[in-house]
Amino acid sequence: MAGLRTVTWLALVPVTVGAARAAELPTAEQVRAGVERGVAFLLRDQNSDGSWGGPQDSITTWSGPTWSNPETHRAWKVATTGLCVAALVRMGGSGDVAAATDRGIRYLIDNADVKRPNEWDTMNNWAYIYALEGLADAYVCPRYAGSPLRAQIAEVVPRYLASLARFQSINGGWGYLEFDVPRTRRPQWATSFMTASAVVALAKVRDAGFEIDQAVLERAVRIIHHCRLPNGGYSYHVRTVPNLHPEYIDMVKGSLSRIEVCQAALLLAGHEVPSEEMVMGLGHFFREHKFLEIAMHKPVPHEAYYYNSGYFYLFGHYYAALVIERLDAQEQARWWPELQREILKVQQDNGSIWDYDVHRYDRPYGTAFGLMALVRSLRS
Repeated sequence: MAGLRTVTWLALVPVTVGAARAAELPTAEQVRAGVERGVAFLLRDQNSDGSWGGPQDSITTWSGPTWSNPETHRAWKVATTGLCVAALVRMGGSGDVAAATDRGIRYLIDNADVKRPNEWDTMNNWAYIYALEGLADAYVCPRYAGSPLRAQIAEVVPRYLASLARFQSINGGWGYLEFDVPRTRRPQWATSFMTASAVVALAKVRDAGFEIDQAVLERAVRIIHHCRLPNGGYSYHVRTVPNLHPEYIDMVKGSLSRIEVCQAALLLAGHEVPSEEMVMGLGHFFREHKFLEIAMHKPVPHEAYYYNSGYFYLFGHYYAALVIERLDAQEQARWWPELQREILKVQQDNGSIWDYDVHRYDRPYGTAFGLMALVRSLRS
């Protein structure tokens, strides 16, 4: 059938951790080549309206009736576009790259009023988070100094900020669904990793020169601290009383990517994270990396060991890059090659980098996460 994505079970088998560790570390030239191929993919994959992603081509049949709300897909498309804009802005290019970035920014400007899809679905929060990150990165890019687009970004960022604040949960965090009942206008359920992603975006917006609601940021940072577990991980969702004897997904092997995003959020928010904790988290991340690999490309969320999901993979590697770049030069030299290898080994022949099938969002969002990490590794 035309347009149908075909995936064999063999393609879903991850690279084994033994093979990954035995592989040679990539050279700077190989990393640059991977970045160029990823950028070329994003340029080819952009929609005519300037966005990336769409509701087509999912192989995950169970998700069809679950994610059929058009506003859910608009939220995912805005979030994916925000990530792609953030990635392309970092290329510092001109020509086709600049034109694609401009189109993506215009899409984010024109689609700032993303609504909550329904009483259960709060995927709109992903749209606010990654639109803000992409727009903040564009706002400080020298290429946009004096540009009309920069003035339009300045007008639309407060609207995204207001929406993000409006959907901050009553406990101070953010979530992507609303499990608690009765379901209220201000959500009740939140996760540590979405809250941390929002903190990263808020910190970038603040550092770009925008005024943010400091109380919103402080509530979110408190939640991240609250989710810290004695084992060094972070609980998946926000509990009133943290589980001091974590099981399954809250064990370190299920918390690998959450450790990275939560530490990155605290660092960008201006809170101290001791270097030994950063190194310990990276040690967990790469030592237990096989549990992210096993989950990668599996079609059902949380079906792997420790309830890991495929979409933890590139998400975690991007935020690990934010942590690594804040270490000293000796530690950076230790961890960058590891990160480069784990990203490049999942790059496809067409230049895309993906970890979990989700309609047409997976290739662009995954490629954007991968590119933002790889570019940081080269510049450091």
